[in-house]
Amino acid sequence: MTKKSGKLYGVSLGPGDPDLMTRRAWQLLQSNCYWTYPVKKKNKASYALQIALQAGLSEPENSIPLIFPMTHDREILAKYWLQAAQIVIEILDKNQDVIFLVEGDASTFSTFQHLAKTVKALNNSYPIETIPGVPSFNAAAALAQMPLADTDDTVAIIPAGYGLAMIESLLSDFDTLVLLKVKPILDDIIDLLEEKKILSNSCFIEKAGAPEERIVHDILSLHGKKVNYLSLILISHNPYRQRGAMIRGCRKKETANING
Repeated sequence: MTKKSGKLYGVSLGPGDPDLMTRRAWQLLQSNCYWTYPVKKKNKASYALQIALQAGLSEPENSIPLIFPMTHDREILAKYWLQAAQIVIEILDKNQDVIFLVEGDASTFSTFQHLAKTVKALNNSYPIETIPGVPSFNAAAALAQMPLADTDDTVAIIPAGYGLAMIESLLSDFDTLVLLKVKPILDDIIDLLEEKKILSNSCFIEKAGAPEERIVHDILSLHGKKVNYLSLILISHNPYRQRGAMIRGCRKKETANING
């Protein structure tokens, strides 16, 4: 007889406003699932947990923080992913469903994907489900009243950590750019946008939907200022975009006619 186990859910809560939770997420939060949530270090607050608490929910007794440190060191991260997965598996083996609280959307630059992959690597038999939600850039675009795309517009979404060379390259290929996690190189990005004369097409959004949200259209005013890690820049209707003709649903750069 096959041993029963609980199910692991990645529950997307949206970027900050608890009203943006889906009915499915709300249902799971009020079930008897075991809550887990990410923290950067022991005894640190969890942004994802705060979203749930702001919805009027109380943290259940059967809950536990999972540590995911802020580092790019793959060896260190792998150690904590393994530790978190082992904790989750121990709960699942008691036939207890587990939800992992996710800020934003669980399929978009989310810690949950690393947790789910590690659980699968240890034992592929555990059922896992991702509950979709509102990503930060969708909420930010709505708050800033800047459409992400219209008609045949193209959109690129990247962590700003890829660097200025990548950002400049994408500016020539996409109508809309979403730059995530801009804090480390914010001044450099502002300088680039000023050089390209597209500051007026850009908007800075910090902690979209949260009580501390900040929306700044005058991005130049942020030069030299400190910002939160949970911040992004939207560049919409990018005039620097090198537009081309549409061929079978795909863009193709126009070539000059040469008369022989």
